[in-house]
Amino acid sequence: MQPAGPAPHPHSRPRPVHWLATAAALAAVLGGAVLAGPGDATATAGRPAPTAAPDPYAAHYPVDCGAVSAQVVGQAPADLDGDGRAETAVVVRCPSGAGTRPSGVYVLAHPAAGGGAPRVAATLVDPRERMSVTGLAAAGGTLSATLLGYSGPGVPRCCPDRRRVVKWHWRDGKFVLTAQPAAGSV
Repeated sequence: MQPAGPAPHPHSRPRPVHWLATAAALAAVLGGAVLAGPGDATATAGRPAPTAAPDPYAAHYPVDCGAVSAQVVGQAPADLDGDGRAETAVVVRCPSGAGTRPSGVYVLAHPAAGGGAPRVAATLVDPRERMSVTGLAAAGGTLSATLLGYSGPGVPRCCPDRRRVVKWHWRDGKFVLTAQPAAGSV
């Protein structure tokens, strides 16, 4: 026996035709979204995709570490000069058992011709400047890092007391340095 109550309305029971209509509407919406595509698709039209970045572990760096090899401690691959080919910015230093060894920042490019190891296209921080480098990042053709240094020879090499955020931009065929105001201490 059925419970007493109002009779169900005919439109409240799904029938196969309702499911087909819903599926067709959903397919039309999804198809329209696919055809419309992302709104910024024209911004990259005609620009080639960047090539694979140079391998920082295959490069030879102008750093003298004696009998050991320089170690890569940071990397930021990106198309830094806007030519459609990715470069790799690399932080390199000599291994150290104690203290903080100075770092170098290099930009690697693909070999000039015929293959081989990536070439150092630019030196942005030379280890002879006696700075450590942290926070290397690349975004939109800009390379940024934090440089740590020492206010004098009496400051222990474990504890840099100077800090400066810097950025490099590609302009007129070279990297141009922009430094933020120096902080008083770390």
